[in-house]
Amino acid sequence: MSDEDRQPEGEGATGMLFVFGRQLKLFRERAGMDRAGFGSLTGYSASTIAAFEQGRRIPPPRFIDQADEVLGAGEVLRAGKEEVARAQYPAFFRDAAKLEAEAVELYVYDTHVVNGLLQTEEYTRALLGMRRPLLDEVTIEQRVAARLARQEIFDRWPAPLISFVIEEPVVRRPLGGERVWRGQLEQLLLLGQKRNVELQVMPLHREDNAGVDGAFTLLMPRQGQQVGYMEAQGRSTLATDRDTVHALSARYGIIRAQALTPGESLAFVEKLLGER
Repeated sequence: MSDEDRQPEGEGATGMLFVFGRQLKLFRERAGMDRAGFGSLTGYSASTIAAFEQGRRIPPPRFIDQADEVLGAGEVLRAGKEEVARAQYPAFFRDAAKLEAEAVELYVYDTHVVNGLLQTEEYTRALLGMRRPLLDEVTIEQRVAARLARQEIFDRWPAPLISFVIEEPVVRRPLGGERVWRGQLEQLLLLGQKRNVELQVMPLHREDNAGVDGAFTLLMPRQGQQVGYMEAQGRSTLATDRDTVHALSARYGIIRAQALTPGESLAFVEKLLGER
């Protein structure tokens, strides 16, 4: 095995991605194609095909469908599409990611950093680069791609109803530097203008704040009961108990009432941009 075909080390090379990559390579070789030829038929460069085969990059669903057809894989590659999609996320977030992708309503309260659904690519990369212990470059690139892919929720139809409440220090904190910070604020303004999105800022000077217990998310699936999600220090909790979810829902309602209105919040972000 050559160096370029070795499985990457660390978190970036999850077992599922490596297995899928090996299957992809075997089907390509069985079809008598080199990476460049296969890439030309699917719209990807030879280096990208290599990254897919080595488990260093997440193959998008459209590519998997194309590959299965072009290579005559008989639905074998397609069969792994859902698991490949799950593998792009850290283990603690995989169940929540599935619920998020199917949610018809989403209520998000953030206290420390801008929520992943709202992040720019540069902001995401800056955050991941700050992690301790350090993440390897393969893992960073995979997680950047995965986080950006989650933002397809804004283009879904029927459009889900999405509410964000963000604590003021989050939008003031220049993580990644001035340029990254300004780009992130501009992204908030852009997404906050979508008809299905309400973005609110909780001002620092509030003397009463129902969110003192920390960040959380409420997800309403198309079928079934509302679910709560909480995350900290690489650990997560999915709350399905009716009383717990009801308490989170009531709390979120109070938080929204205490925050600036969506219009006031966008004006607040515009003012921040104008101050520097």
